[in-house]
Amino acid sequence: MQRGTEMEERPETELISIPATPRTTSTPEILTPSGLRSPKSAPKSAAAGTAGWTPTSFISPRFLSPIGTPMKRVLVNMKGYLEEVGHLTKLNPQDAWLPITESRNGNAHYAAFHNLNAGVGFQALVLPVAFAFLGWSWGILSLTIAYFWQLYTLWILVQLHEAVPGKRYNRYVELAQAAFGERLGVWLALFPTVYLSAGTATALILIGGETMKLFFETVCGPQCTSDPLTTVEWYLVFTSLCIVLSQLPNLNSIAGLSLIGAITAITYSTMVWVLSVSQQRPPSISYQPLSLPSFSASAFSVLNALGIIAFAFRGHNLALEIQATMPSTIKHPAHVPMWRGAKVAYVLIAMCLFPVAIGGFWAYGNLMPSGGMLNALFAFHSRDIPRGLLAMTFLLVVFNCLSSFQIYSMPVFDSFEAGYTSRTNRPCSIWVRSGFRVFYGFVNFFIGVALPFLSSIAGLLGGLTLPVTFAYPCFMWVLIKKPSKYSFSWYFHWSLGWLGIAFSLAFSIGGIWSMVNSGLKLKFFKPS
Repeated sequence: MQRGTEMEERPETELISIPATPRTTSTPEILTPSGLRSPKSAPKSAAAGTAGWTPTSFISPRFLSPIGTPMKRVLVNMKGYLEEVGHLTKLNPQDAWLPITESRNGNAHYAAFHNLNAGVGFQALVLPVAFAFLGWSWGILSLTIAYFWQLYTLWILVQLHEAVPGKRYNRYVELAQAAFGERLGVWLALFPTVYLSAGTATALILIGGETMKLFFETVCGPQCTSDPLTTVEWYLVFTSLCIVLSQLPNLNSIAGLSLIGAITAITYSTMVWVLSVSQQRPPSISYQPLSLPSFSASAFSVLNALGIIAFAFRGHNLALEIQATMPSTIKHPAHVPMWRGAKVAYVLIAMCLFPVAIGGFWAYGNLMPSGGMLNALFAFHSRDIPRGLLAMTFLLVVFNCLSSFQIYSMPVFDSFEAGYTSRTNRPCSIWVRSGFRVFYGFVNFFIGVALPFLSSIAGLLGGLTLPVTFAYPCFMWVLIKKPSKYSFSWYFHWSLGWLGIAFSLAFSIGGIWSMVNSGLKLKFFKPS
């Protein structure tokens, strides 16, 4: 019995002691968490020199040669897992069901399209209104400071996306919770991000509907005998188009729309300021800042103008979401293509915003209507500019508004579906997803009809949402990265963050004053 037992146990003992053979040293395929097989790359020859060290460099064929085959396979698979997943990121199964993280095949080109589509749009056309209150010097200085400030905070968000090993902050609210705490982070970040997304979507419906009306009037001409639609009916037409396009499932699927939005934004921004500058200026033009009846009125108007400039730099509430659509590994982290695409996008954004602000103010001065460049172009030069060229400009604005609506609505769609999937523990069906998006589109339409003045309160929108762009990223850097206390970085980020909060309060007060005194504002902006 004893001898038989030894014979039965002998094969197992020999299996453990068998040395590695050339056949067993062949590289096995690595099964990644996504289920795709990724074969390990062939080892470099000795003539290629010593490669740079990585966290998995010690798991090499030379290091593994004296180790038995079972242990070697475990270590090789661990190496592949580390290279594929990155920082041992904990995968949330629910992320595969949500629009933001459903598809992770983004790249630097997608990042450029999305950032450009989110960063430039109708808000650029209102910048000359701010210059009418600030004048040349303060207008250009404020616009320059705001541009570099928001560019730095964008870099902070890109770096904080994977600041903690094993965690990707795929949404702005998630990063706020990591920095400020679970409850406080939601309270601080949820309202401004949702307000910015929904408020921008509502403003896009108003701008898009009004521009469609201008396009129809321009194409139809004064001899048109058809019965035109009312402004509210144009809002409804534009909302219906937005709802149809919003049926695209996730953020990566609207990359083509973002490309169209980026091209149209660059095109019509350039056309607007070129057409304005090329025409003869009004005879009574003046570049002196508008003087209001009292000092307090002038101060509030200046604050509202600074809020308009702050609102021109939107899009930070989408930075983490855009980066979440990209794959990330140790060798190829997501922040590299994201920052590469963001840099290209913001160079183009500067080429749109600065010429529109400076050229628009040079063309119209303090006669700029409160609606911005489109209204000024239609009011002063509708008879001087060829009708076809003017109609093309309006049509490009409509296309851009349709594209911008999709990317700004995607975080809200994601929130709707996250609530549904967390309760039902299953993905949304196509009918549930479509129902959410139809509901959201018509809610924005009814808000726009009830509050049609939203298109002229960019100062209030900029003030309320300013912390998302200028303040919160600075606080997050200190609380997550934890620089040395009382160091330059510590003082710099705390000061920049609290300065952003102070500006937010001041600009919000200026925006509220502008709403209350809308009659006074229209009096001073009425074109002659």
